[in-house]
Amino acid sequence: MAATELRGVVGPGPAAIAAPGGGGTGPPVVGSGGGRGDSAPGSGAAPGTVATSSASGPGPGAAGAVAAAGPAPVPPAGGSGGSVSSGAGSSGSAREGWLFKWTNYIKGYQRRWFVLSNGLLSYYRSKAEMRHTCRGTINLATANITVEDSCNFIISNGGAQTYHLKASSEVERQRWVTALELAKAKAVKMLAESDESGDEESVSQTDKTELQNTLRTLSSKVEDLSTCNDLIAKHGTALQRSLSELESLRLPAESNEKIKQVNERATLFRITSNAMINACRDFLMLAQTHSKKWQKSLQYERDQRIRLEETLEQLAKQHNHLERAFRGATVLPAHPSGSAGPGKDQCCSGKGDMSDEDDENEFFDAPEIITMPENLGHKRTGSNISGASSDISLDEQYKHQLEETKKEKRTKIPYKPNYSLNLWSIMKNCIGKELSKIPMPVNFNEPLSMLQRLTEDLEYHELLDRAAKCENSLEQLCYVAAFTVSSYSTTVFRTSKPFNPLLGETFELDRLEENGYQSLCEQVSHHPPAAAHHAESKNGWTLRQEIKITSKFRGKYLSIMPLGTIHCIFKESGHHYTWKKVTTTVHNIIVGKLWIDQSGEIDIINHKTGDKCNLKFVPYSYFSRDVARKVTGEVTDPSGKVHFVLLGTWDEKMDCFKVQPVVGENGGDARQRSCEAEESRVMLWKRNPLPKNAENMYYFSELALTLNAWEAGTAPTDSRLRPDQRLMENGRWDEANAEKQRLEEKQRLARKKREAEAVKATEDGTPYDPYKALWFKREKDPVTKELTHIYRGGYWECKEKQEWTACPDIF
Repeated sequence: MAATELRGVVGPGPAAIAAPGGGGTGPPVVGSGGGRGDSAPGSGAAPGTVATSSASGPGPGAAGAVAAAGPAPVPPAGGSGGSVSSGAGSSGSAREGWLFKWTNYIKGYQRRWFVLSNGLLSYYRSKAEMRHTCRGTINLATANITVEDSCNFIISNGGAQTYHLKASSEVERQRWVTALELAKAKAVKMLAESDESGDEESVSQTDKTELQNTLRTLSSKVEDLSTCNDLIAKHGTALQRSLSELESLRLPAESNEKIKQVNERATLFRITSNAMINACRDFLMLAQTHSKKWQKSLQYERDQRIRLEETLEQLAKQHNHLERAFRGATVLPAHPSGSAGPGKDQCCSGKGDMSDEDDENEFFDAPEIITMPENLGHKRTGSNISGASSDISLDEQYKHQLEETKKEKRTKIPYKPNYSLNLWSIMKNCIGKELSKIPMPVNFNEPLSMLQRLTEDLEYHELLDRAAKCENSLEQLCYVAAFTVSSYSTTVFRTSKPFNPLLGETFELDRLEENGYQSLCEQVSHHPPAAAHHAESKNGWTLRQEIKITSKFRGKYLSIMPLGTIHCIFKESGHHYTWKKVTTTVHNIIVGKLWIDQSGEIDIINHKTGDKCNLKFVPYSYFSRDVARKVTGEVTDPSGKVHFVLLGTWDEKMDCFKVQPVVGENGGDARQRSCEAEESRVMLWKRNPLPKNAENMYYFSELALTLNAWEAGTAPTDSRLRPDQRLMENGRWDEANAEKQRLEEKQRLARKKREAEAVKATEDGTPYDPYKALWFKREKDPVTKELTHIYRGGYWECKEKQEWTACPDIF
């Protein structure tokens, strides 16, 4: 009997737990969480575990026997066992609301938010949790609905999942049961119609013939097995008869014992052969039953492929026509009414007619959103017409287009392709290879580098602009804290990893005209990976940081720990703030949907005044009733007195409450907490909504969508020019993987060359300069006394002169 485990219950196991008698008011005895929330350690019975005994029954042993007997659902003592036909779906959300769900013998019933939709009953810890974490789902197609008493009812799908639910009143319970039964009835009807429609689906004659031949072959094999079974049964009977005759003879007692054993084995053999034949017959019937569904699915996929191919062909033709029309419109000048105009129109029209003949032989790539206008301003028109003062040259047109591109930031990127990823197909090709040479495919990435992700910290730069205007240092600290929290808001749905920057790779973000700041990042170290960042605003603040990433894989989740200090300096007041980042955890690495959490504490210190803000990022817990992704904080002066309380979530908003001093019971001061001072609430920050169709664009924010847009005049080491990243963004993942491998191999060769030069210099006794960052200098920070990379200046001056001779060739 398979071992079962009832997690979170102290005792010998599920077999030892007896259901209480009575009218179903006690805890249920069918333990099945049915979802990740209530089947987690310490939260209830493992899914599929059935433990039961009557109030006056034989005890734990009988319960254990029932637990191993099979998947049939066992209702609690006193519960009735009604059953309704199964179903699978109703359109839209049929019903949603709060119900109490049994979790385990320690916690009993817990309040959960239930949603009935499309034949599925799902539950969540709270309504807000619907966006990201479903605790469990039961399919009504295979479910029985049993009313237990005035408020309690049970939903079970045959033992694998069982929900013991309790409504707040009998009326509410009846509403839920009615909605569930209606959903089941509709699902039955839809399922039956789906099966019938499968019979009417037309499939190719070849598929029908092939399937019929396969079934015919299976049928003949089953017949052969049946014939063999008859022969085995016939000979087995004869063998048993002969053995029985032997038993009637007077033989030694030992011989009779042996004959009985042989007789029993012959009987078992005949029974086994009959079972095998029955199993083969059941398999054949099952194959015949599902063959129509398989045919329907196969034909649907083929039709989809044909439609996609036709659509792609039409798009290619339309692109061809548009491209030629654009060329004709830009090359031919506008003429006043006269003989020349119609002549040109006829020529253009004739060319368009000729292009139709070439459509079958020519194929043009589908248009890409991102192009590399490297030759803008250098193309020349093929027209020989000149002298018309109203004509606009192509040079001027392209220049105008580039200016428009500079003003208008892009709002979308090519949609993420729906490529499936088989982890084993990657790992099996890495057996025996050196670990450092295993190339991870771009399928795990998003089309941004780590330097660009670091720059995303400036998404809500206006918080620092506001902080720079504050005269009160404590109020300023509140805005700095809100800015610190806001930098995590972009990570909530971003489960893909950014590209690891190459050593010497840079990324600039020039928003001086639009937002008043300039930002520069550089990868200053490869082992361990470290990036330096410097941003300066004309509004009076400077932000700088050096971040090293270390990670630990802990089986089910990955912990990412950024090391390094972030500095924010306000020029006018001289206030210098420092803080460190919290730990980021990526859950469900092996199985399940990836989700991200932030946890830990941040201490933001004003080194000039001694003011301090302590932020606590509360880790998400299945057992907590707190709002998910909660952040709390207190702003204190050097004496430790609290002046402001911060409350919010790192993915939505942060509020600030001013703490009002009140007189305590003994005449001393006491603080009035945030919940008592709603009138002092100030919203410091609120997350901007994601762009339209963000789920198809890696959940990028508005700023993130612009980061990889091509810009003229950047350094040749800029992340925008990284070829594998650009290919991935444009959906050419196979080419991106090949290019990524080339770049990594080039970086390895460069590192080996530096190592060889260092060894040679050591042997020769000559000085050797190790690798140094181009735009940042490693020195001791005057405030924290840490060795860090600080911007040495000169980048923007080199950009103005386009003097990039010092930049390494990394791409």
